[in-house]
Amino acid sequence: MALPVPAPLPSPILLPHSTARAAGVVAAAAARTPGTHPLPEELQLVAELRSRYNHIRVADVSPRAAGHPLAGARLLLLDGPGNIHSLFFPRRPHCPLTATYFDAFATLPPLLPRPSLAVLGFGAGSAARALLHFFPDLAVHGWELDPAVVAVARDFFGLAELEKDHASRLFVRVGDALEAEAPPGGFGGALVDLFANGSVLPELQEADTWRRLGGMVSPGGRLMVNCGGACVEAEEAGRDGEAVKDATLRAMAVAFGEGMVSVVDVDESCVGMTGPPVTATEEASAWKARLPPELQHFVYLWRPYNGNCGE
Repeated sequence: MALPVPAPLPSPILLPHSTARAAGVVAAAAARTPGTHPLPEELQLVAELRSRYNHIRVADVSPRAAGHPLAGARLLLLDGPGNIHSLFFPRRPHCPLTATYFDAFATLPPLLPRPSLAVLGFGAGSAARALLHFFPDLAVHGWELDPAVVAVARDFFGLAELEKDHASRLFVRVGDALEAEAPPGGFGGALVDLFANGSVLPELQEADTWRRLGGMVSPGGRLMVNCGGACVEAEEAGRDGEAVKDATLRAMAVAFGEGMVSVVDVDESCVGMTGPPVTATEEASAWKARLPPELQHFVYLWRPYNGNCGE
């Protein structure tokens, strides 16, 4: 991500049903990114703004949306197509599960050599919320490029309360995640969830990037990665989600070596993990025993990467 350190917080958040503070703010927030998709009828817009990096929309899924898998959820939508980057259930703030790949991310800590985890691409904190809930000894260090996303997370996704409740364990930094620095000895592991313009960052299709990110973790540490997939709709023509996913996994395999990448499909997303596959009965049982019951089923879904996430 060849971008400079973000500037100070951009124009104020526009609340659709409130009075704007200045005409200039209204004009800036009302400007639409070319190709922005309208919201489906079951979504209600809560807030919207454009920052230096993103067209940010916060939307609620009606709790009365019968049959909708995210009924009652609050969504963070970025980019023109409106891909979901974070979600939160305000009506059940103490239940961090989302039925998405964020739940798979929450299974990583028991495999790590030390209880510290970097979250590269913090968004509104969906992964951090689950990690802090289930693992009381874990420290989470997040990086988010866009200061406006962090501000929105604090105002609309409960991040301010999360930071207050876990002040000694949650650290959110504004900056380029690809330039993040690890502490001496490295983090125990890292979650990588880096997207721009509706697509996995191009740098993540390069083996050298993965070698650098792998250097952030301790010996025996692991990376877990949202590799996207067909469900991801890019703004740029030619950035097909499935093709980008495959190129990302190939780059990981080149960087970490044969047999050192595993994959799991969660809904329509493909998640990759580095390190030796956890397939032996004894190893899988030990991992499962250290997970809460709600997450234990993920242990048996992983498989060694063989060149195709869907096989």
